[in-house]
Amino acid sequence: MATPVIMPKVGISVESCVITKWHKQKGDTVKKGDLLFTYETDKSTVDEEAPEGGVLLDVFYPEGADVPVLVNVCVIGAAGESTEAFRAGGAPPAPAQMTNGELTAEPSLRAEQSEARQAGPNNNNIPTAGFVGISPRAKKLAEKTGVDITRAVPTGAEGRIVEKDVAALAAAFTPSAISDYQSPTTATGIGGRIRASDVGGAGKAFTKAPEGSEFTDEKLSNVRKLIAKAMHESLSSMAQFTLNSSFDATNIMAFRAAVKANAQKYGLPNITLNDMVMYAVSRTLLNHKTLNAHFLGDTMRKFNVVHLGMAVDTERGLLVPTIRNADPMSLADLAKAGKSLAEQAGKGSIHPDLLQGGTFTVSNLGTFGVESFTPVINPPQTAILGVCGLTEKVKTENGVLKTYQSMGLSLTIDHRAVDGAPAARFLKELCGNLENFSLLLL
Repeated sequence: MATPVIMPKVGISVESCVITKWHKQKGDTVKKGDLLFTYETDKSTVDEEAPEGGVLLDVFYPEGADVPVLVNVCVIGAAGESTEAFRAGGAPPAPAQMTNGELTAEPSLRAEQSEARQAGPNNNNIPTAGFVGISPRAKKLAEKTGVDITRAVPTGAEGRIVEKDVAALAAAFTPSAISDYQSPTTATGIGGRIRASDVGGAGKAFTKAPEGSEFTDEKLSNVRKLIAKAMHESLSSMAQFTLNSSFDATNIMAFRAAVKANAQKYGLPNITLNDMVMYAVSRTLLNHKTLNAHFLGDTMRKFNVVHLGMAVDTERGLLVPTIRNADPMSLADLAKAGKSLAEQAGKGSIHPDLLQGGTFTVSNLGTFGVESFTPVINPPQTAILGVCGLTEKVKTENGVLKTYQSMGLSLTIDHRAVDGAPAARFLKELCGNLENFSLLLL
């Protein structure tokens, strides 16, 4: 019996994924475990393997398609088997199966949508003008996909549009066709999807500028769109301001030099200056819980553990994986956890759930020679620490001028949740702990 392969739901918040590459083509023979296709969420890239062996009978979505989760992507079976039942509007849903530890199933979302389009504009289920009842999740998905909710077929109570109705509408159109919807009479896309040419529009696909042009337009990636939205919402919804301080880095520089010199002898991991700052942050935060908190409008959720976010620069954009329960970790364990998450983020293979749940974030631009900056808070967190580069400074010691290496710290707080004085006290204690790092380890 033919087996459909669905778009998995990887992570709680993921609603759709983009197919970036097909590793097998229609008609190819595949074995169980063979790599079928690679897909991209907002923050990671995942490979999907064949759940069964057989022939790849049909492929419903091309590379570049944005596919809703839990929708049939392709079908594997014996040569000659029909795949019509698994296409858009097909009758039987895919059987439930385990993917990445989660139970997933094909809901056959597009069947009702297809029937409604065939019924024409007089179908009583289609809202026409005035108020349209819609659930919050459905509204959010409609804004994300750009579909016209008045075209959705409501299946909720009392004619209300629910999330699956919007997903059905979005699944029936290619991205370029959504903005040009004009009641199409044909559907020429793969899997019965409606293309821009079917609705009479040229679409808004990206085209490269002619050679010799003064500029080139580049379509934003999903990650860049997400970063743009998050940064705008953060700055427009919070009262953010930044405090700058610095500390004498002599102690941590000496400690790092000792670790490097004895790493092979004692089997020590590579400890970076950023690892030591994060270690000190995890120990200092619990004395200042308003900074280790989430601001939830009329509620402050103060945490008794530190889930430490760590900003990572990747080719796909800024990602912030979370080191969970960082406060009881040893320096070595924290360093290993941070490097593992950074590696996963850099490869694009990190699970979306590892990019959530932070209570405080550390962002390091010191390796680029930045002396101070204004880090932007990751809501609903109440603060973020920017780690700056080393600079040469002068101080008086026993009446004699002495140079030393100083490291800057930039702390941005949400003034709705934290006042300046408590934030300054945290920064002062953190600087003291870093100046006496060897004692902090004890």
